[in-house]
Amino acid sequence: MAIDISARFAFSVDRMSDVLLQFEAAAIPEQRIVAANCAMSQAEHIARIAAQDGIGERIWLHVEGAFEISYTARVEVSRRLADVAALARLEPHELPGETVQYLLDSRYCPADRFQPFVEAEFGGSAGGARVIAIRDWIAANFTYTPGSSTTQTTALDSFVERRGICRDYAHVLIALARASAIPARYVSCYAPGVDPPDFHAVAEVFLADPAVAGGGAWHLVDATGMAEAAETVKIGVGRDAADVSFMTVFGNADFGDKEISACRAV
Repeated sequence: MAIDISARFAFSVDRMSDVLLQFEAAAIPEQRIVAANCAMSQAEHIARIAAQDGIGERIWLHVEGAFEISYTARVEVSRRLADVAALARLEPHELPGETVQYLLDSRYCPADRFQPFVEAEFGGSAGGARVIAIRDWIAANFTYTPGSSTTQTTALDSFVERRGICRDYAHVLIALARASAIPARYVSCYAPGVDPPDFHAVAEVFLADPAVAGGGAWHLVDATGMAEAAETVKIGVGRDAADVSFMTVFGNADFGDKEISACRAV
């Protein structure tokens, strides 16, 4: 499945500042960059560095004044899909080392606080079946409400208010999965069908791989129901939104306009 992506955004800083960006589709085995073009304003310093788990790249800027980014890409997605509900959970002691961080609390996902709830609400399910039950519970009990959360909103806040946007839905799913001893991470992405069009966020869970004895694999899960795994283009992954924000400013910035689109290639 080929996906065409377009992103344009602008910001300004009133003094020389460091800015960390992550907005380009990741070049990884499950998705191939067919073509891409990135145009940026001039900066005193621009450098690319590897992003978390080796998925995608971040861009460091040392910049002052107005700055604009324009990015287009066509990405061929060839992700292996599975029936998540049929997959087993790996016991924590069986997990590969790189997944352990995704069992633990993070800035926006205080998983320990949810352990009594997951046992009371989902105690009759396990593994992928529990992940799907969590996804469906969020979809049934939350209202997608643009503007209802801020950069300070945690999964616990969203759980209490029962509303949010894609990042909040992802944070709650991640927290509930971790509370069930299932590794879960945050995925920033592009996906057709996102309304309103914007950078999107979904969760990814690590479950047993029936094709590999003792092995496991990551699987995308979107509690908003807007993104299909077969059409989702990953930008990056992290413990939560703090690790994979499309823009992190070490200073003060005024954000300008933003236009994002993702559609099936014709």
